[in-house]
Amino acid sequence: MEQIGLDIPKVDSIEKVLGEARFGADLQLDDPLYLKVVRSTKPHAQLIKIEMEEALRVAGIERIFTAKDVPGKNQIGTITKDQPVLTPNRVRYIGEPVALIAAQTMEAAEEAAKKVLVLYEDLPAVHDPEEALRPQAPMIHPNGNLLIEFHILKGDVQAGFKEAEVVVEETYGTTWVDHAYMEPDAGIAYLDEVGRVTVVCPTQNVHYDQKEVAAFLDLPLDRVRIVQSATGGGFGGRLDITIQCFLALVVFHLRRPVKMVYSREEVFQVISKRHPLKIRYRSGVKKDGRLTAVEVEILGDTGAYASYGATVGIRSAVHATGPYEVPNVRVRSRMAYTNNPWSGAMRGFGVPQMSFAHESQMDLLAQALGMDPIEIRLKNALAIGSETATGQTLVASVGIKETLKKVRAWRDQSPILKVDPKRPYLRKGIGIGSMWYGVGNTGIANPSTAAVELHPNGEVYLFTGVADIGQGSDTVLLQIAAEALGIPLKEIKLIRADTALTTDAGATSASRQTYVSGNAILNAVTSLKQEILKEAASQLYEDEKDLLIEEGEVRHRKKLGISIPIREIVKRGQKVIRKEGSFDPETTRLDPKTGQGAPYATYAFATHLAEVEVDIESGKVRVNRIVACHDVGRAIHPKNVIGQIMGGVAMGIGFALMEEYIPGETTSFVNYLIPTSMDIPEIIPILVEAREPSGPFGAKGVGEPALIPCAPAILNAISDAIGERIYHLPANLERVLEAVHKKNK
Repeated sequence: MEQIGLDIPKVDSIEKVLGEARFGADLQLDDPLYLKVVRSTKPHAQLIKIEMEEALRVAGIERIFTAKDVPGKNQIGTITKDQPVLTPNRVRYIGEPVALIAAQTMEAAEEAAKKVLVLYEDLPAVHDPEEALRPQAPMIHPNGNLLIEFHILKGDVQAGFKEAEVVVEETYGTTWVDHAYMEPDAGIAYLDEVGRVTVVCPTQNVHYDQKEVAAFLDLPLDRVRIVQSATGGGFGGRLDITIQCFLALVVFHLRRPVKMVYSREEVFQVISKRHPLKIRYRSGVKKDGRLTAVEVEILGDTGAYASYGATVGIRSAVHATGPYEVPNVRVRSRMAYTNNPWSGAMRGFGVPQMSFAHESQMDLLAQALGMDPIEIRLKNALAIGSETATGQTLVASVGIKETLKKVRAWRDQSPILKVDPKRPYLRKGIGIGSMWYGVGNTGIANPSTAAVELHPNGEVYLFTGVADIGQGSDTVLLQIAAEALGIPLKEIKLIRADTALTTDAGATSASRQTYVSGNAILNAVTSLKQEILKEAASQLYEDEKDLLIEEGEVRHRKKLGISIPIREIVKRGQKVIRKEGSFDPETTRLDPKTGQGAPYATYAFATHLAEVEVDIESGKVRVNRIVACHDVGRAIHPKNVIGQIMGGVAMGIGFALMEEYIPGETTSFVNYLIPTSMDIPEIIPILVEAREPSGPFGAKGVGEPALIPCAPAILNAISDAIGERIYHLPANLERVLEAVHKKNK
């Protein structure tokens, strides 16, 4: 029963099309309290006093909470626990939570928030990561302003540059980018039927949330329940704790149901951002185009708190060389604390920024050598047997060269006219962007678990902690389970992302869930099949070795007349058969001094081609076409993969041309620009299926890879069109005009 590779309707499509999906703000409770956070107006200050008397006189106020009301650990963070839920004595960025108001109406909560008076003593603030790392910089955290420094050392870089016949060195910059998901953070909390503090909200990892809330309330894990609501986008912004602890704190103290909805302005102010990176990049090549050495210096701004700063620092270093084999590599990556908004996980964990740099370098090298940009990439592209910058030898599923060849074929059969005589103010250009992306966490444990149950009444259940945030994991994981069991997908009931019912699947991040949780489901089904065969052997008085399961039936290998549906076996046994499975990719920790190791079990690869049109009078860039070729291992649900690619291209256009969060100025979509339907070009997706032997039915991942090559392809196309390069994202009107004027001079 082939169910892999089919474009079945997504299992949540009907409820979303009909408007029946319940997002955080849609959730209803009987007589809830409403919550509002009082936030710091200072970037760096000592908290002297919180005066609440006037606020408490507002009609409908139930209580105002401060750090003193936290029963457990008032420190959260995915890796480094350095961020208070409610600050006890010091604020480190504008928007830091100072107090939490619970009221009978939202209007009362908002009015009271305006009446809370917070007295501060200003402290020196630092807003530039380079300044933050200077010896006399203001100390943001007790251990200093350096969050992480990570190195990758391979070969002899000095010798590599001596061997090089052409050396290119440039500096690149990116800025803060907001996730811009359409659903503001919102949710509810209450005591469930057994007295557990229960939080229902949009999230990318229910089990992480459960651990943080339990520690915050000083409760055992089994006294806290997290349930994912329908989630209107994530892109990494819902990996950190946002509203969860606020909701739980009020329920813990007041034993009342509560509801909280962030305003759009609040989301822009206080939710994590993509890390701004400054990247100094030096590349050396021989005249035949072979890379001899790469040296990279990365400095990132993690803002006031760590969040995923360490992860971004390490992953950006690992991916600094791009999908190319380089014999001599030296990378230094640092992340600095500042008093800016805190940066966290966002689609790609630093790889989109690095791709902009290494793909610009490849074009500059090709230009210096007079080579075709695709040819220089093909000459250096990774292949089976290649050794990466971390010393890992790739053994399978390396489709980067095929993506380049397919894009080259498209380019060569569709030439463009660079200058239109009828519209001399327009310039057209073509650009290439390639990428690689390690699937899953970097060099650390990355496990997932799942469970499958068969009931005597014939019902089949799949239990998974995976949070579907719109990427389609519900459908894909059901396809994997159905194919493995040999039964129609519609006959399996999915229970997911509820800590009371499902086991830990880890975060929906790092493009890991199809690969990691898909394998956990396969292992659960394998164990289930073994149990069914054991039960069938007992019922049929046959040797278990002579039985097998095919297409949902137990069959005898030799006796053609024996064929019984697995449901009948379970029905006869009159007991629930439940089996759990787990999977943790084979990786090794990176050496702390040299960065050597095997950080990922498999990698995704892609190449994008962008065709752009630049108005040299206004600076406006229009993307006319993107050819997006992706090696996904195997497409479990091809249309879903194409949907991810389409969304990644849209986000990549924003990253390339318009998205720029400015602290203190960006407050809403009025002054934070994202692509609309009018900005989306013709998108031509091409799938390469270099199957991954360790993946479920050969699959890898595509969530983050869909975004990564788009911006570099667009920037290279702009350079091709105007003859001048832009080194800082986004390439907005001002930067394009500046480049045009520079070329004219």
